[in-house]
Amino acid sequence: MPRRFIDISVSLDADIVSDPPMMAPQVNYLAHDATADQVASFFPGLEEEQLPEGEGWAIEMLQIATHNGTHLDAPYHHHSTMNRALKEGGERALTIDEVPLEWCFNPGVKFDFRRMDDGYVVTAADVEAELKRIGHELQPLDIVVVNTSAAKRYGHDDYIMKGCGMGREATLYLLERGVRVTGTDAWSWDAPFALTAQKWIETKDPSIIWEGHRASMEIGYCHMEKLANLDQLPDTGFQVSCFPYKIKAASAGFTRAVAIIED
Repeated sequence: MPRRFIDISVSLDADIVSDPPMMAPQVNYLAHDATADQVASFFPGLEEEQLPEGEGWAIEMLQIATHNGTHLDAPYHHHSTMNRALKEGGERALTIDEVPLEWCFNPGVKFDFRRMDDGYVVTAADVEAELKRIGHELQPLDIVVVNTSAAKRYGHDDYIMKGCGMGREATLYLLERGVRVTGTDAWSWDAPFALTAQKWIETKDPSIIWEGHRASMEIGYCHMEKLANLDQLPDTGFQVSCFPYKIKAASAGFTRAVAIIED
């Protein structure tokens, strides 16, 4: 049976706006003509011009955070503990190298929330309505990805201000039904910080801050951020592969997230 692969990851690109300035990635590209001396240094007596066209290798030096580009957040990113709803007192939150691989390759479900306003906090009722619209009943380990209005603004100055966010009750709705990996094309699983800050000024309610992330304190889960091309996916009927890069004791790992459709 033929397969179609849809890349739902963004490229790590230091030349566009993808993160707040404090977290912006930096990439130093070293081309072949700049590294001949590196190659020659391994071989005593070798002159640079003896290499083919005097070229060395292409290599890139990176200064990045684990949350740059498309990445998978571990429960440890959200809080130091998780699973308080499943075990008295909870448990130590999993770091990215401890995330079960079984979570990272499963049937996908897409929610289309592009119509929702920037900063809107999705509720459990919104999730129920979307599941009814697409005719799907969540199964344990389904991977739920959320298509927001942020996707079209990736790389633009207003990207981190765009898209709706998944609230605590919406997130718990998924987790209580066995979902352990979710994803969004926005900068954050939660509503944009700057828009949440406006509500904080009005309410002084700290529970609204990072509420979707913090749902992990009750039931541990992972989510992907900065996904792409979700508009190319059907509502259901595809697999998602999102194995994270294994960084010891880290809060996140880069992933080349891919949707696989059996035609």
